[in-house]
Amino acid sequence: MDPSIAYRTAESQLVDLPSPWVHSRRVLEQARCLSSALGADADLLAVAAVLHDVGYASAAVDTGQHTIDGARHLSRLDAEPQVCSLVAHHSSSEWEAAELGLSAERAAFRRPPSELVDAITYCDLTSGPDGAEVAPASRLDEVLKRYGPDHVVHRTVAAARPTQLAMVERVEKRLTESGLS
Repeated sequence: MDPSIAYRTAESQLVDLPSPWVHSRRVLEQARCLSSALGADADLLAVAAVLHDVGYASAAVDTGQHTIDGARHLSRLDAEPQVCSLVAHHSSSEWEAAELGLSAERAAFRRPPSELVDAITYCDLTSGPDGAEVAPASRLDEVLKRYGPDHVVHRTVAAARPTQLAMVERVEKRLTESGLS
């Protein structure tokens, strides 16, 4: 999918959900900042970045887990399997799917290469819900605060936090090594 088509698709799906749409636009900007380091995968990451939260759109909601719902929805829209997989596997999706008993549904989408999962997670965690660039630890703190300790998102983000921060560190190291940071 062309990045401009992905942008219009995300906009049409998320326009009624201001926070996810503003956040998704920042995630796209963060992906663009990684484009030099990603080479041939830059467009793939940009497409997945702007579409990563499309699972919150009412037309997509099925299981209640936005990563799986988004990947399924995009698959129905004939998005490339790699895009669907990046959406299904971003951020703390593994932990949330396990807690919700949806690991098999998530596994229907092949795990992308680790460097791409790291990249989309980096983009997500450096983008606030208001569209601002944020520190990853602050972003995780914001999510934990927004969802109470009894909520599945709180529990899974807390459990995934060390792994997610390690993903961010790997991307930052790659940026430093390539002279982009």
